[in-house]
Amino acid sequence: MQIPESEDKRIFARFPVNLSIRFLDLLTNQEGKAQAVDISAKGVGFTTDTALRAFTPLEMWIHVPDKGEPLYTRGEVVWSEMIGPQTYRTGVNLERADLMGMSRLLRSKQQ
Repeated sequence: MQIPESEDKRIFARFPVNLSIRFLDLLTNQEGKAQAVDISAKGVGFTTDTALRAFTPLEMWIHVPDKGEPLYTRGEVVWSEMIGPQTYRTGVNLERADLMGMSRLLRSKQQ
């Protein structure tokens, strides 16, 4: 789902990434895996083989390639759409802005 720039109300810039995510759907207690494609201090976009409904609360563990622990965060699915056979593109609004986590992600991208 492409949002026209005039309607994009994001406060934080998004950065392209290629990071593995493990998530837990808190409504069904189902675990899943995803691939982050972009991230900001307040949101993450990813692809997955799991259809997720809007307003679904998630716990997420984002693998950061800095040899540290995965970055833990929580959020809520804002939108999800099928982009291919068994492939969904999903946007998640994070519960709180994590500027320290973003700093860690961006530092790992530079290495």
